[in-house]
Amino acid sequence: MSVLPRISGREVVFALTKLGYEKDRQKGSHIVLRQAAYPHRRLVVPDHKEVAKGTLRAIIKQAGLTVEEFNELLR
Repeated sequence: MSVLPRISGREVVFALTKLGYEKDRQKGSHIVLRQAAYPHRRLVVPDHKEVAKGTLRAIIKQAGLTVEEFNELLR
């Protein structure tokens, strides 16, 4: 199992925008991202200083990525 980075919600959003996700809306501390191309997935990212490991792993899985692929997006 790969090591998950300790990152903020805004860093997660920045990494996912490289995959074609766009910020759809934000309500409170929840940022909703929408994939511009088909299949138009929607992801909810908490706008926290540090995203919990389980939450981050779930976001990565919902985006259809592996942890290694996600780590590459952060570079």
